[in-house]
Amino acid sequence: MFNALIVEDSRVSRESFERELETIENCRLAASIENAANAVIACMKGDIDLVLMDVCTADNESGLTAAAQIKKYSPGIKVIIMTSMPEYSFLERAREAGCDSFWYKETDEIPLAEVITRTLEGDRVWPESEPEVYIGLVSAGEFTKRELEVMRALTAGHRYEEIAEEMDISVNTVKYHVKSILQKTGFRSTVQLVAEVVEKRLILPKY
Repeated sequence: MFNALIVEDSRVSRESFERELETIENCRLAASIENAANAVIACMKGDIDLVLMDVCTADNESGLTAAAQIKKYSPGIKVIIMTSMPEYSFLERAREAGCDSFWYKETDEIPLAEVITRTLEGDRVWPESEPEVYIGLVSAGEFTKRELEVMRALTAGHRYEEIAEEMDISVNTVKYHVKSILQKTGFRSTVQLVAEVVEKRLILPKY
């Protein structure tokens, strides 16, 4: 029998996931909580085999940070990251944390029950790509990695000088990337850019 822990801040979603678990043979609900930090404690204290982990949880606790801690100290626990957010870095960070599977709540074509079953059997279930998001005139997939890093820094409120120091590049190089981003998106200012990036949830600095 596999003991599962659900970590989800939405009560409606938690109840939905609990019903999904009831349909899976040899899988029982050990606990259902809303805070990722408490999930780390639960995994250290309890007999947990599987964690269904939302990225954005109560009290702004990051499910990705919690997942990395769980996999570090209890690598045998299976962790499935779940999110409805299209944030561009979540997939890569989940892989780096050692998570076993990843499921987009609203767009994934594979049912959650199948993801759970396959993960418990040792399979790794991952989407091929992030959900498509348009920022201005361009799909987010058309930004370079460096441009995404610059946008993340802008979203966090950093000045060009701070971005240059953080990335170990010149201020002129930062300006070059910003100019390229604005040309691609069609925006006239970084204020418009940041507003769109935050609204579309392409970048969520807290998580």
